[in-house]
Amino acid sequence: MIDTPHGSTSVWMATADLPQFPSLQGDIDTSICVIGGGIAGVTAAYLLSREGKAVVLIDAINVGAGETGRTTAHFFPPDNRYFEIENSFGAENARLVGDSFHRATNLVESIARDENIDCEFERLDGYLFSLTEKEYPDLDKELEAARRAGATVDKLEKVPGLSFDSGPCLRFANQAQFHPLKYLNGLVKAFVRNGGKVYAQTRASSIDTVNSVQVVTTSEGKIRATAVVVATNTPFNDRVVMHTKQAGYRTYVIGVRVPKGSVPRILLWDTGDPYYYVRLQTPVPDADHEILIVGGADHKVGQDSHPQHRYDEVEAWVRERYPMAGAVDFRWSGEVMEPADGVAYLGRNPMDDDNVYLITGDSGNGMTHCTAGAMLITDLIMGRDNAWEKIYAPSRKVTHGISEFIKEQANTLSQYRDWLTGGEVDSVQEIAAGQGAILREGKRKLAAYRDEQGELYVLSATCTHLGCIVSWNGAEKSWDCPCHGSRFNVAGAVLHGPAPTPLEAAWPEGKMKPPSASKDARHEKGYDRH
Repeated sequence: MIDTPHGSTSVWMATADLPQFPSLQGDIDTSICVIGGGIAGVTAAYLLSREGKAVVLIDAINVGAGETGRTTAHFFPPDNRYFEIENSFGAENARLVGDSFHRATNLVESIARDENIDCEFERLDGYLFSLTEKEYPDLDKELEAARRAGATVDKLEKVPGLSFDSGPCLRFANQAQFHPLKYLNGLVKAFVRNGGKVYAQTRASSIDTVNSVQVVTTSEGKIRATAVVVATNTPFNDRVVMHTKQAGYRTYVIGVRVPKGSVPRILLWDTGDPYYYVRLQTPVPDADHEILIVGGADHKVGQDSHPQHRYDEVEAWVRERYPMAGAVDFRWSGEVMEPADGVAYLGRNPMDDDNVYLITGDSGNGMTHCTAGAMLITDLIMGRDNAWEKIYAPSRKVTHGISEFIKEQANTLSQYRDWLTGGEVDSVQEIAAGQGAILREGKRKLAAYRDEQGELYVLSATCTHLGCIVSWNGAEKSWDCPCHGSRFNVAGAVLHGPAPTPLEAAWPEGKMKPPSASKDARHEKGYDRH
């Protein structure tokens, strides 16, 4: 089981182990440096190692410690709908997106087979249904656009085998699901067998070009490489440009016990915004029950301080439709990056030369986009043409989905008003055990958390990316930035970029007053650590 001392645990974390790797010790040279140990980074590293490249993979924590372990691990059609992609980018580009999804799913299947990875990969039909009659016409538009994009799809009166009437639906044949961390476990072992090097506890802080060589500066040394792949869900090396093109959202998932055989083995999702998505997982061999995995209730990162109610909303949705649902065994959340125009960003970093590459903007299709991105970048590094390059180019301008782009930028700018407001509490004495809150102290704002033993952690509330005030996330016990999706643990360490550095301690040893303040004065004002 993967240890998550602060935060939720997914069914994947509870049912998989991953190898531990040492940290980098000093400076090294390599051909390719891949930053990020999730499915995007490990797939890219593996594919490049198959090409005979010398590859070094680094991760700030360890392989599998990020968003790959928080997915629902399905392979189904684009989150943004084929007809919307076609309207924005044209039918040919929609076909290219469809081709990338098809080939990425096939690649995962073939790697699992060729490397003998027991990751429970399974082909399934996927069903898209409409929540309201108002959205029924969208199903017809999606049916025709999906067929033009090359998908095998037909329309049915309802999803077969369900305990509720879904109404009209589209059936997408030959979709897939798997256990993401078991797959990652096998994939990283295959990468190491190919000669790859993996370093954990090695956080990259910058990428610089020195005499045509890419120099990755990390917490443990420098890595000199010909090319660098940034696969950290959102790029840390670009301070502004890519972060105006996408926004981070939290999505919430529960795993509910259902009797074995009571729910059809399908993938299911609806037309809502945000939508709900459903799949089944067998927790252990020969279990007498299955885990119904259902997610939804999304919101922008850092814009709900007490999101536990979202688990309740997902559970209510489940119990209304699945009367056989039993105990909730798992609750977890994850972060997805939503591109403004609905298509992922895979390819050359627009802010550097041709030797830095990005995989980001995964939307609700992280496993598919990450695999397709690794395929595309491998071709680019190897000097091969790839028909997907233009549609996925991170350098493309947001000319499609411009209204969404403007809305997201307005939302981001509005968060800076938090600098003008007071604190959520007036004193740390008001903060209960296991809770966090924002306080104002003079011109600055502080993020204070009291652990279950009463120990107080006090940090600067200023995000180290672009200076937004962070917000408490009571579900994951983290400090989340409402502007660009950075996340920090209660000690200030970075959990998710683009923030490059931790939150600063408010005062030495976390005290809220300078060391010169007397103990009695600190105690009187409630500033002691308890």
